Amino acid sequence: MKTQIIVGSTREGRFAEKPAQWLLKKGQSRGGAEFELLDLRDYPLPFFSAPVSPSMAKEDYTDPPVIKWTQKVSEGDGYIIVSPEYNHSFPAVLKNALDWVWGPWQKKPVGFLSYGSSLGARAIEQLRLVVIELGMVPSKLSLQIPREVFLAARQGEANPFMPLEERADAFLDEILWWTKILKDAREN
Repeated sequence: MKTQIIVGSTREGRFAEKPAQWLLKKGQSRGGAEFELLDLRDYPLPFFSAPVSPSMAKEDYTDPPVIKWTQKVSEGDGYIIVSPEYNHSFPAVLKNALDWVWGPWQKKPVGFLSYGSSLGARAIEQLRLVVIELGMVPSKLSLQIPREVFLAARQGEANPFMPLEERADAFLDEILWWTKILKDAREN
């Protein structure tokens, strides 16, 4: 089973890398699953402008970054999206990356780690609506970074995510459970 952690921000000085790396290490320390980090900075996708949606086009892409992104996403059995909250939502670069893909998202689980105003809850709320439309199965549990943890991580404190360890374990358990169940179902 491969779970891909998607860093959903490309901003200069972004925070998303810190919790994404922490979650990657937590995931990699578990047995029975592989975790991989996907950084949207490594996939400079053009803004979606195809004449038809990916669900209709059967993903017959010609743009190299889009091909690279779609192929990489196809390798995943489950996903975790790390996203800030911008103006009650999530970043446009993340929406664009989600919109370019159709088939690889189908019947796969996705969980969310967010931060920002309202602990990123409004970004997660909107992401849930989008991923359901893409045919994904959103996790009930999510990880939201409280302000004090955010500040501690920004300041480089040792082990700033310690207050989230127990919640993160439950979150990863749920994602891996759904990943196994849905992978087995897709294969059978």
